Amino acid sequence: MTARPYVVLSAAMSVDGYLDDTSPERLRLSNAPDFDRVDQVRAQSDAILIGANTMRRDNPRLLVNSAERRAQRVADGKPEYPLKVTVTRSGDLSADLKFWHHGGQKLVLTEDNAVEKVRATLGDLADIVSVGPEFDWRLALEELGRRGVGQLMVEGGGTIHTQLMAADLADEVHLAIAPLLVGQPEAARFLGADDYPGGSTARMKVLEVRAIDDVVFVRYAPKGRA
Repeated sequence: MTARPYVVLSAAMSVDGYLDDTSPERLRLSNAPDFDRVDQVRAQSDAILIGANTMRRDNPRLLVNSAERRAQRVADGKPEYPLKVTVTRSGDLSADLKFWHHGGQKLVLTEDNAVEKVRATLGDLADIVSVGPEFDWRLALEELGRRGVGQLMVEGGGTIHTQLMAADLADEVHLAIAPLLVGQPEAARFLGADDYPGGSTARMKVLEVRAIDDVVFVRYAPKGRA
């Protein structure tokens, strides 16, 4: 059986749990030193994953920005950039997004019915793989394991974080908590309502807590909750 990657969920959120507000501009939750921390985790990962909604909304390049870290990856026998992965059920992607035109290899994980649609849109910009008639996270992680992904960094959005936490597939959670309050019910949240393992009384283990200027960084281990 193929080993699944070690899954790290990474997010910056407000004190009241939001990933963004409802304004047209992206809400800057983190700060420069914390962005550098995120860049380090990216450099240590074999793949970085975002959902199609996040890609459409934020249009990120999703790169390791530090030249020194990229050089170290190459010195370690790795590609300069981690594999970039997105997941889509609908297949509604645009070939114009920055994700496809920066960095190294790209992979789309989707469902049987959307494969041809994605191939027609992207051509040779990415590998396209179906993980079944309905999207299956376990099969998706097994596909990444077959591709040599030992650590997967998941950068959102909230729907994907929720699905992986509810399926008990997250090995670590990295949260950068910004000293902001959003208070907009329609804005995106880090986690939504779901049936989480262990229920509301199961406590996660805290691995690390530290201040990064005005942001508080917390690492949790969600598995084996007490």
